[in-house]
Amino acid sequence: MKIDGKQYRSIWQDGNVIRFIDQRKLPYSFEFFTAKTVDDVAFAIKEMVVRGAPAIGAAAAYGMALGEKTPQKSAELLRETRPTAYDLFYAVEYMVQAINNRENAFVAASTYVEDIITRCKKIGKNGESLIKDNTRILTHCNAGALATVDYGTALAPLRAANDKQKKFFVFVDETRPRLQGLLTVWELFQENIPHVLIVDNAAGYFMKNKEIDLVIVGADRIAKNGDFANKIGTYEKAVLAKENGIPFYVAAPVSTFDSKLKDGSQIVIEERGRQELSEINRKTVMPDWVSVKNPAFDVTPHKYVTGYITENGIQRN
Repeated sequence: MKIDGKQYRSIWQDGNVIRFIDQRKLPYSFEFFTAKTVDDVAFAIKEMVVRGAPAIGAAAAYGMALGEKTPQKSAELLRETRPTAYDLFYAVEYMVQAINNRENAFVAASTYVEDIITRCKKIGKNGESLIKDNTRILTHCNAGALATVDYGTALAPLRAANDKQKKFFVFVDETRPRLQGLLTVWELFQENIPHVLIVDNAAGYFMKNKEIDLVIVGADRIAKNGDFANKIGTYEKAVLAKENGIPFYVAAPVSTFDSKLKDGSQIVIEERGRQELSEINRKTVMPDWVSVKNPAFDVTPHKYVTGYITENGIQRN
């Protein structure tokens, strides 16, 4: 992705350390986090220095390389960081096999990461056909380069369409409680793609008023039957899209598909802490006595999905 005219990835190897764009600081400041050990990588994943299923997978691959001397311990540590994103587990297993086969761990991790980027570019190429001139697109959470190392999943078709000079407009859900829509608008701003940020609860308003033509979201885990987990609030958007006759697409690499899960009821949903709701930019916005529930994801049944945009093409329901 381009930032002030310079190319960056959200995570990369720099000698014997791993560098991350610190997504906790965006869009207010552009800073980096350095991981020297597998414990540092585990911290980065758990505390959302890095986020987005493919980028978490990339971080896990690099983490395994840093912890290659104790592969089983490193694998256990990384698996415990976040339970929902399947790419994390996929990457750990890939690296365990590579290390057991006595492959160079950093070369194996680099191969894994480059493959993610290639897959995302193909997702963009395949999904670009869905975007016509004057298409108005809604997206939820951030599934761009920040979440995927480079290029994106849900944002990949937008980038490809923009490269072809198509004219379109993006409605971006703010995506509470972590306001990850701000990450999306930051990426769109860097690419000069026209957009506007809306509160999550406004999506239905714009759909009903026929101001949305297409919805594209990413995914953290997709079950065998097509049910998928994504950032909390995605299910609502899918139901609203169905009610209003708006095509709803999921963009994800095949590494996000978990064939071991029969359906979405088997997807583990991560529950995160109170602070994400009680504070915004480190400022308390509610009294201590307020109780909260904070599921990080929800599961959308496959019946609401028009199709899945993968590196292998568009699979339509």
